[in-house]
Amino acid sequence: MISIISVNLYAWLNACCMTLFGKSFDLLFSPTFATLSAAAPSTSITPIAHAPAALTPEFVTRFEPTSFMFWLEMFGIFACSISGTVLAKHKNFDVFGCILVAMIAAISGPTARDIILDRYPLFWMVNMNYLLIITISSVGFQMFCNPKARHVDGLLKLFDGLALAIFTLIGIQVAQEMGANIPICILLGVLNILFGGVIRDMLCNEIPLVLQREIYVTAAIIGGVLYFALEGMGVTSWIKESCTLMTIFVIRMLAVRYDWHFPDIGLMKKHSL
Repeated sequence: MISIISVNLYAWLNACCMTLFGKSFDLLFSPTFATLSAAAPSTSITPIAHAPAALTPEFVTRFEPTSFMFWLEMFGIFACSISGTVLAKHKNFDVFGCILVAMIAAISGPTARDIILDRYPLFWMVNMNYLLIITISSVGFQMFCNPKARHVDGLLKLFDGLALAIFTLIGIQVAQEMGANIPICILLGVLNILFGGVIRDMLCNEIPLVLQREIYVTAAIIGGVLYFALEGMGVTSWIKESCTLMTIFVIRMLAVRYDWHFPDIGLMKKHSL
């Protein structure tokens, strides 16, 4: 059912883009890597294990445009963009400041992951759909959202939880494609969302969640362990991915709802001055 909906939605987007711009959805904002190579023929890229001979926009986006994971990745970008915009708008940033924070929240984690994996060109430099989605979602949210409303804090945590689940899963899968072992895959899955959140909070003069006692990284690690446990059991891919997403998201939302925190492990009693 999901595959049928994805195929039909992608076909509709292609038809609209062909009618309006004369190009398909993939090529509208995605210059091919061959064009970039022609502009700089002296640039050499050292391939690593399991990397193709030439990186194309299709490889950089990782997932087929008709697949569920493609739309999940786009929703993850959208969720990160909204979480960054909510926080920046709450801090009274201007239009471009909010867009900048949204972009940093959405792409800096995956960028750090790709640099560590020596995976070039960076995905957002090849496929401009990512930056387009971030910009449109950020501007739209700024136009129609009241940053002082009572529900804004809950909205930030909701989208932050969605982004945590989606980008942890995507980071694990990308690291797997590049031949990383299981601990490194889980570590890069966490980094995939953590890095952008830390920079976002620092730009907005907030203490990053990872530096607090929040149940945040733990949820991602538990989801990563579950992913490989289900893979070892031979579970179908979509069940494995769905269970990983739901586990991370539910743990994070329960932690927010019931105010779960890590206990203080200090052995010395704290005396008030």
